[in-house]
Amino acid sequence: MSAGPEMDGAEAGPVRVFNRAAAGPFVLVCDHASNHVPKAYGTLGLPESDLMRHIAWDPGAAPVSRRMAERLDAVLVESAISRLIVDCNRPLDAPDLMPALSETTVIPANRSVPADERARRIALAHAPFHDAIDAIVAERQAAGLATAIVSVHSFTPVYRGIPRPWHVGIIHDGDERLSAPMIQALSAIDGIVVGDNEPYSPADRVYYTLERHARTRGLPCAMIEIRNDDIGDEAGQALWADRLAHILSGIQEPGIDHGEAKATREERTDRRA
Repeated sequence: MSAGPEMDGAEAGPVRVFNRAAAGPFVLVCDHASNHVPKAYGTLGLPESDLMRHIAWDPGAAPVSRRMAERLDAVLVESAISRLIVDCNRPLDAPDLMPALSETTVIPANRSVPADERARRIALAHAPFHDAIDAIVAERQAAGLATAIVSVHSFTPVYRGIPRPWHVGIIHDGDERLSAPMIQALSAIDGIVVGDNEPYSPADRVYYTLERHARTRGLPCAMIEIRNDDIGDEAGQALWADRLAHILSGIQEPGIDHGEAKATREERTDRRA
């Protein structure tokens, strides 16, 4: 299974990096870009049709991310291996790092993963993905380039039988430099239901990549979740990519434009008090 053709200018391997020398302030990451399972793992005991489902990747997220990267002159880092092998957006001690159950589907090959196999999978996909982001951010900081990190995901409109009303969700913690203006701009679009820390929040352990690479460095960050049925074709992917790129390009924050550390909302409030 594959997420699609390689991008022009992308590096090959378990991680795809596009536009590494980008001058724009954004580094985009797509943790669940691909449903590719290396041949050695077969289909993980699943019917091949299951590898096309959301349990194996985030459908639509990669093409949206790629178009956003072009529009924003942004770096894009994609994981090129299915999250059923190892979930790159989870800490190494997470119980669902190699999920035995995804939504309601049992993953036979993940029912019992011995320690040596866990280490092999981490070395195969998880470590290279995060090493690539670390290297890119370090390069940008050494060059004095302002940097903000945005992760792009998609979500199912119905989860375990429960409909989800949102078209898009912005996931964030206390640093709202990106999330607050994004939520405000998206909420102004007619017919769009915006989730503020919905359908997930950092409490759901889905914020690992941003915590590791942005929060530890004081960089602005946010996570975008888009309904996967809205980005199931090229028209929907273009609509959402252009919409999100337009919003991000309009955010004028010192923390992005000049690389200066900008306080979180709580810190700004403290200074005004």
